[in-house]
Amino acid sequence: MDLIALTRALIDVESVTGNERAVGEFLFEYLSRLGPVERMPVTEDRFNLFASWGEPVVVLSTHIDTVPPFFPSSEDGDFVYGRGACDTKGILASMIKAIETLLSQGTGGFGLLLVVGEETDSIGAQVANRQPRGSRYLINGEPTENRLALGSKGALYLRIEAAGRMAHSAYPELGESAIDRLLEALARLRDVPLPSDPVLGETTLNIGKISGGRASNVIADQARAEVLIRTVGDTAELRRSIREALAGVLIAEERETRAMRLGSLPGFESTLVKYTTDIPRLGAWGEPFLLGPGSIHVAHTPGERVPKRELEEAVRLYAEMVRRLQRRDGL
Repeated sequence: MDLIALTRALIDVESVTGNERAVGEFLFEYLSRLGPVERMPVTEDRFNLFASWGEPVVVLSTHIDTVPPFFPSSEDGDFVYGRGACDTKGILASMIKAIETLLSQGTGGFGLLLVVGEETDSIGAQVANRQPRGSRYLINGEPTENRLALGSKGALYLRIEAAGRMAHSAYPELGESAIDRLLEALARLRDVPLPSDPVLGETTLNIGKISGGRASNVIADQARAEVLIRTVGDTAELRRSIREALAGVLIAEERETRAMRLGSLPGFESTLVKYTTDIPRLGAWGEPFLLGPGSIHVAHTPGERVPKRELEEAVRLYAEMVRRLQRRDGL
């Protein structure tokens, strides 16, 4: 398949997080034509893939899951559309075509790592990090409009729960509203000073989900909220301030992906990204670089798409990055 056909074929295999097996099998068969491929078990019915051509100094990597909902591919003269077009089926197609280019030129010493679960808990990356293969450089693929990202923000996720006591709403003095308690805590949270970084910019906070209560005529005995904070550096002081602000409610779950500074290469355009990636959970795979075709602004949207021109450019860029990093390492 050519680059565009491969992109569309990958998009058309539904792989919403947790349902990656079918696209994993498709890729196993496709990559087996190029060399040995290994399934790396993650859960009973989910697996990562790893392929290598010689001892890998450089490993290309991206994820094979997408956010919901699935919708199939289409194209016009300029774009390929569909779920995963830029996040990250098109990126994967460009990586595979770069690999084919390198192999046709007799180049070895690189690999390809494909992981599941990036869109939720990064379980695939966590499993892969326990099984490194000696690579010294990792080229991760996410939409950066084909510019090397010099840094990425971190993410601090909080699930907050408040408890109260039910009562008839005509007699509120007989109960305690969990919703009121939660809203008061969230107001205090919004007043927490948020740090900034000269490279990564401002920390941002989003209260993304609130739920609770039983009915409009019942004093709420429970309420919940989910919060995501995009971080720019060490979070020890910020987390202390958050715990103080949320006194009186329960932090039921807390997950963090740290902010990262990433590698650069002379001659490559650069950028910064505000999203998080699997890179912090793949530290055993080498010095990280981040680049991919497409814009994060259309990822996760009904209009997800990737420019055909950027897909073609990414093939060249990935192959050039592999060669440059191998030369850096004396190969």
